[in-house]
Amino acid sequence: MTNNDILRRLRYAFDFSNKQAVELFSLDPGSITKLTANDFLARLAKEDDDDFVACSDAELTSFLDGLIVSKRGLREPAPAARVVPQDARLSKNDILKKLRIAMTYKEEDMLSTLESGGTTLSKSELGALFRKPNHKHYRSCGNQVLRNFIKGLTKTLRDE
Repeated sequence: MTNNDILRRLRYAFDFSNKQAVELFSLDPGSITKLTANDFLARLAKEDDDDFVACSDAELTSFLDGLIVSKRGLREPAPAARVVPQDARLSKNDILKKLRIAMTYKEEDMLSTLESGGTTLSKSELGALFRKPNHKHYRSCGNQVLRNFIKGLTKTLRDE
């Protein structure tokens, strides 16, 4: 899954208007990414469209951090502004972790959302996705797990 796919699917799952989605990019005070409505639409475009622009990891991080702020509010005290290096990689595990934080999901919520999306994991397999990469039981999150989590999230949020 590309960052553009993830952005498209999350916008649909949460039923954000373009204006609401653009606002998410600037909600986190530590974010340095600012997008206009046209910039956002270029990231929603399909890869074969002329106005397609690839969504960077920094942009997707800003969107997810804004989602966390919109769902949970700012942390007290608010974190100092941070600079995310342009070459910093955002893993699928990081995306799953940010979605878990935004939705305030517990282990059972994660497992049921994954199951409604078509993936069955055990508690230990789920826990392995949230470990640090250098931990011996760390497991990398695959495209299918993330895709099915977003699919289950869409079903839950849109009551499909």
